[in-house]
Amino acid sequence: MIDTAWKQILYSLEKSLNPGLFTVWIKPLGGRVDGNRLTLTAPNEFVANWVRDRLLQVIRESAAEVLGGEPRITINIGPRDPGAKAAAPVGKKPAVAAPAPRHMGLPLGQTIKPVTVSNWRFSFDDFVVGPSNELACAASKSMGSTAFQSDHLFLSSGPGLGKTHLLQSVGNELCRTANRKNIKVACLSSEEFATRWVLAFKGGQVDQFKSLFRESIDVLLLEDVHFFQGKEKMQEELLSTLTALRERGSKVVLTSSFMPKEFSKVDDRLVSRFCSGFLAHINRPDMETRRRILLEKARRMQVAVPVEVSELLAERITTDIRQLESCLNNLVLKARLLNRAVTMNLAWEVLENYAVHNASPDIAHIIEFVCKCYSLSEEDLRSKSRKRDVVLARNTAFYLARKHTEMSLKSIGERLGRKHSTVLKGITKVEREISLQTPLGRQIENTTQRLTP
Repeated sequence: MIDTAWKQILYSLEKSLNPGLFTVWIKPLGGRVDGNRLTLTAPNEFVANWVRDRLLQVIRESAAEVLGGEPRITINIGPRDPGAKAAAPVGKKPAVAAPAPRHMGLPLGQTIKPVTVSNWRFSFDDFVVGPSNELACAASKSMGSTAFQSDHLFLSSGPGLGKTHLLQSVGNELCRTANRKNIKVACLSSEEFATRWVLAFKGGQVDQFKSLFRESIDVLLLEDVHFFQGKEKMQEELLSTLTALRERGSKVVLTSSFMPKEFSKVDDRLVSRFCSGFLAHINRPDMETRRRILLEKARRMQVAVPVEVSELLAERITTDIRQLESCLNNLVLKARLLNRAVTMNLAWEVLENYAVHNASPDIAHIIEFVCKCYSLSEEDLRSKSRKRDVVLARNTAFYLARKHTEMSLKSIGERLGRKHSTVLKGITKVEREISLQTPLGRQIENTTQRLTP
């Protein structure tokens, strides 16, 4: 029987974590609460180490909410319910159990369940089209049309500009308009794809993995494919998967923060495969598009936002639509909690918590800001030091320069004495920490939100 307190902790984790992360790493864990001690049981050492290294703090925070205090967490390896053993018949020697097939305890061998429209977070109906995303949106909508000559689409943009929205909208539309029931769609991050491959390899389930992704799905929606840089074995598997899907006529949508030509340490054949479909880049939205996005969001929230307020928010938050929508959410919530109207004064109060921009900061301002935040000099950033705080500051500078300027990866690297491949790797690390909302990711996000021109 599942521990009640652990069940509450699981519920809290499910709400706070990415669904793929929760399914692959948290669901297989067993849990038992005894006072302020939480004992977790992982199916194998690989899972135990991964959870210990990357999710322990998140689990600790959720447990603290449920238990009302800082818990002591232990992670063991073994079956989820070690006490559940069948009793041997009286007078008979227990039969020698046949060796169980080696299994990682994760949902690897399961067939991908059909994804229905109700499971999708986004649709084309709530995507606001402007000059910056018009081509990407048109290409995404055309994935369900026989008139579109490509079954593969590659979407590229900076963070928070709509890649995920369009990718999910494609899946939503294909499920809704499919000419047969239960179209099979796999929608996951590249890290989850790689994790499943590693676990399949360690658990002797490679054939099941290949069958799952090459033969059992009709549509593959794969996010953040720049994750595969430098991972040769996984690149080989992804290339074979994409080739098999193309031969079967399956549809594929890939997203990345970079265009394929900017990748480093990626097999030329895989880059060629990425480029074989239609490539579409999403630029930063202009003022009018940002304002329309706010008004559409307000309409869905059933709240009236004065024109001057929408113009203020759109003028001040220019580079990240996710942050723009978060600002509006907080503004509306604050107004409701205080029983006040949405006004300019209230908007100014909420904007104090966000990265406000009159104009995009240049590279000099970004470097000055990062040095101040991390108590370092520009010489430290340019040095060969591999100290943790220096590397973190350097990667933060790479990330901000990519987000707020039009500089190429090569130009950013030259400014800080690094190769373009190093810049790419640093940006990828920062984006990953932020997307997973790890303690480090939240720290970086809070730091970057304080940047002003």
